[in-house]
Amino acid sequence: MTYPFSALVGQPLLKQALLLCAINPGIGGVLIRGDKGTAKSTAVRGLSVIMPPVQRVAGSRFNCRPNEPLPVCDACQQVDYQTETIAVPFVDLPLGTTEDRVVGSLDLESVLIDRQKKLLPGLLASAHQGILYIDEVNLLADHLVDVLLDVAAMGVNTVQRDGLSVSHPARFMLIGTMNPEEGTLRPQFLDRFGLVVDVTAPRAVEERTDVVRRRIAFEANPVVFVEHWTNEQQTLQRQIDQARQLLPSVRMADGLLTMISQLCTDLNIVSLRADIVLYKTALTIAALAGRTDVIPDDIKQAAELALPHRQRKKPVDAPPPAANHPNPTTAPPKTPTENGTEQNTTGPDSTPDNSPGGDTSQTTESTHAERVFGALPLIDAPTLPTALTEQSRQPQPAPVGKHQATTDTQRGTFVRAIPNPQPTDLAVTATLQSALLRDTGDFTISRDDLHQTVRAGKTSRLILFVVDASGSMAAGQRMEAVKGAVLSLLTDAYQHRDSVGVISFRGVDAQLLLPPTRDVEQAEKALRTLPTGGRTPLPHALQLALDVIQQFREHRPLLVVLSDGKANVSLPGLSAGAGAGDAWQQVGQFAEQIRAQSVPALVLDTDADYLRLGRANALANALGADCISLDSLSAAVLTETVLNRVLTT
Repeated sequence: MTYPFSALVGQPLLKQALLLCAINPGIGGVLIRGDKGTAKSTAVRGLSVIMPPVQRVAGSRFNCRPNEPLPVCDACQQVDYQTETIAVPFVDLPLGTTEDRVVGSLDLESVLIDRQKKLLPGLLASAHQGILYIDEVNLLADHLVDVLLDVAAMGVNTVQRDGLSVSHPARFMLIGTMNPEEGTLRPQFLDRFGLVVDVTAPRAVEERTDVVRRRIAFEANPVVFVEHWTNEQQTLQRQIDQARQLLPSVRMADGLLTMISQLCTDLNIVSLRADIVLYKTALTIAALAGRTDVIPDDIKQAAELALPHRQRKKPVDAPPPAANHPNPTTAPPKTPTENGTEQNTTGPDSTPDNSPGGDTSQTTESTHAERVFGALPLIDAPTLPTALTEQSRQPQPAPVGKHQATTDTQRGTFVRAIPNPQPTDLAVTATLQSALLRDTGDFTISRDDLHQTVRAGKTSRLILFVVDASGSMAAGQRMEAVKGAVLSLLTDAYQHRDSVGVISFRGVDAQLLLPPTRDVEQAEKALRTLPTGGRTPLPHALQLALDVIQQFREHRPLLVVLSDGKANVSLPGLSAGAGAGDAWQQVGQFAEQIRAQSVPALVLDTDADYLRLGRANALANALGADCISLDSLSAAVLTETVLNRVLTT
């Protein structure tokens, strides 16, 4: 049995958003974002129970309305078709479903028995007049997202395949739930959700106790629990029905409509859908309250639900520059010393590493105070370094976007079917069609009829940055360029379903600053606050990179190391042996282990000293990677360098 909607504890915004969409499906549905275990799915399933029933043509597989008969619906073509009242359709769209199951496919039974081509309705037809629910919607495959974008825009599902060309209504309330930690939605898809609600678990002890108490009671005896909430459920159902009847009579003053447009303009919202959704939501709020006139508070409530996810964000833009300083930095506060001068209150350990492989040339620089650099905005890319341009002239396989297309996979978008007497992925429809077209008597299938399914998929990549954040990176705007490039690459990776991860190293250790993600906002927060200063624990960074590579092996990682290679902090705890305490020897050991994983790598030498030690080039040799010296380092050069490598590996 379904947990009663009225029994939900707290979450007023969530319940309000769902009720508004139940009253007025034209709002465009709800996206519910929040951590796991915050009653997202429970609320959605509970809503379907309290929504008023709908009418359809009896037996219609397209859920046709009685006043909207459909030519391709067998039930609608009956001369004396009947109508029936059913509970609001609730369709759960699984993440791993096929496109045919969603949009519909050729009805094989009709082909085999009647020798006619008919459409077998899919999930979109089943969801007509009801709810289409997608759990973990941010993980939905791209080709299914494209389908939903088209249908949500038109309210009609058009199927053109296997010799069919059929259209049918598909108007439903789209509800999605997601955990933001697992990635974000494409902007076009996000804008299709009329309302967005961010939910969190209650913090009050009494409220959390009440949640647990009710859930235990429901699981112990669902029938008794549901009966206990029957009156509240019926009250909500009446409220929805009354608000639906009142909604056509609700009016908004012209001045309030101007207020909506002004609000969207002030918040830098580009999509005009925001104004329309805000208008519809405000009217629905008034109807739910039993009023026929919209008041300013209705618009305020509607804005909290309809606008936050539509505000324009520019994650790769640099923060506003400080006066007379084109590249602002922030430093720790200073305190006076005994002799009256000022010193920083915080600073890294400046003890030099005197190990044989350690580099002591950075000792003075590593004692500089920590600074937090902004990210340089992207400009037109200058000419790439000679090493890269020569490499790009070599013949390379033609890329598809930023990815290689694959046709030898059991998963992916259906492209076509081709004859194959020994198929590994049988194209059933094409095989049957071939047999039926050839058949002159008894129906038989021979090897000549067998067809292979050809699919096209996009293989995602992981670009793993290992970024030197030691004191040497503070010179020459190197850190600003690195941050700007990583943010730019993250935006590009998001558009192509790739991921970006960042490992930073400074002081005495390395850290996974940004786990593999496509979340632009998360990356922006992590990178903008990354301090620069201290020594260079490169061995630990490579060890951590090896761990990430092994964990995300299926994502075809590309390792990009940005460093001058001047390791001067060894990694303790390694087994005794030659170079056990030598930072440079440890760098070589971990580089060889990474190379053994057959991971493509690129070393970008950030050494800007007059006398160069060539450590970055030696690191590249150990990794089996190319080393590119970027003397005029900029975000644009970095971005184009890495993207070029993604295309060619």
